[in-house]
Amino acid sequence: MALTHVLLFFHLLGAVSFFAGAAVVGTLQHAAIRRERPSEIHALLRLAPVGAALVGLGALLTVVFGIALAQHAGFGFSPAWIQAALGLWVASMAFGAYGGRTARKARHLAARLAAEGDAPSPELRGLLSARLPLGASYASGLMLVAILALMVWQPT
Repeated sequence: MALTHVLLFFHLLGAVSFFAGAAVVGTLQHAAIRRERPSEIHALLRLAPVGAALVGLGALLTVVFGIALAQHAGFGFSPAWIQAALGLWVASMAFGAYGGRTARKARHLAARLAAEGDAPSPELRGLLSARLPLGASYASGLMLVAILALMVWQPT
């Protein structure tokens, strides 16, 4: 098997992990927004770290093997589509981390509230539906789609 195939395999494996993790985290967060009881919210959000781990693994694989693949293919960093993809990758990670930080706070608050009587909380509701972190998470997902488009079409 050629080195190109090995590099491409792990790069694509990373992309699948990246997208799968983002889908898991996004789905859990949206399901949590629709719940009222802290115990239900906590039950959903406690699974989010699994999705976040997939995102992290996928991010690492995509960038490491993507750079190795670009170097091996003789592209280097000079094509604009590679520079744009790397810039979007960094921005996607930053935006996703910002959105995830608020979800993590919500998960911890939901656990505490569930243990203290499981009553609905305006503070928890506010964390779950905060526009800026949700917008950052959506933007991160859109950037992933843009990266995918760049990788598929490789515009010159």
